[in-house]
Amino acid sequence: MKTIRIATRQSALALWQAEHVAARLRAAHADLFVELVPMTTRGDQILDQPLSQIGGKGLFLKELEVAMLEGRADIAVHSLKDVPMELEPGFALGAVLERADAADAFVSNDYSHLGQLPQGARVGTSSLRRQAQLRALRPDLELADLRGNVGTRLSKLDQGQYAAIVLACAGLERLGLSARIASRLDAPDWIPAVAQGAIAVEVRAGDVSTIERVRALDDADTHRCTAAERAMNRSLHGSCSVPIAGYCRETEAGLELIGLVGDAGSGRLLRAEAIGIVNDPEHLGRVVAQKLLALGAGGMLGR
Repeated sequence: MKTIRIATRQSALALWQAEHVAARLRAAHADLFVELVPMTTRGDQILDQPLSQIGGKGLFLKELEVAMLEGRADIAVHSLKDVPMELEPGFALGAVLERADAADAFVSNDYSHLGQLPQGARVGTSSLRRQAQLRALRPDLELADLRGNVGTRLSKLDQGQYAAIVLACAGLERLGLSARIASRLDAPDWIPAVAQGAIAVEVRAGDVSTIERVRALDDADTHRCTAAERAMNRSLHGSCSVPIAGYCRETEAGLELIGLVGDAGSGRLLRAEAIGIVNDPEHLGRVVAQKLLALGAGGMLGR
């Protein structure tokens, strides 16, 4: 039997995603033996500083890519929103699985939605994108950093450290915690992270046999929509240190992409959208990026 070893982070959510990919691979290829290779990344180890200050979400990938280069793993599974817009040389995205709920979740034990929070309530999130949108909607709130895995963040909420926290709906649903979602924050009023809700499989660029097997898991609709979002982010030279959001969906008119650039300090938000043809998502992403730049996003992006 052919063996595929999956490099994955050790958090409950990362393991769920890796197990999901493993099950899909086994179902697609009866001759395949799949095993997980769990490991800890630098992004998991440094929890006392915002990601934007220590190197961004790419810190969640490095150790997994090293394992692939050294032959200890054949593929790596990630949340696509954590994958840099440009992969390191020698790596490629082999598949993007069907997207789950892309929305953010407002999570609170005492309040059902954002508007119910009292003046000056403390809200936890480490995401500058979420902070910018919270600041725009509720400038009175106290926004505090919140790092750690899903369980750690929920524990801090339950201990009373925050009146509410904001997480991804997909992560809560995958862990069987959808009951913790007080309300959804979704498009077009609230824009999620680029590629939020999608699982990506990273491969070695030259590993033809593995690429062929992984390709069976690719969802064309999700791949197109997230490609548009990522192309927009790439054109803006976006990083973890700048609040950028994007959400694309397929409509009868084609691909519809909404993009956002924000300022976490002031709550200033710039929004742009466009519709493009289904078979050229990269162009659509560039069009929305240019619209945002024309509105003045360059100054917010430090360009």
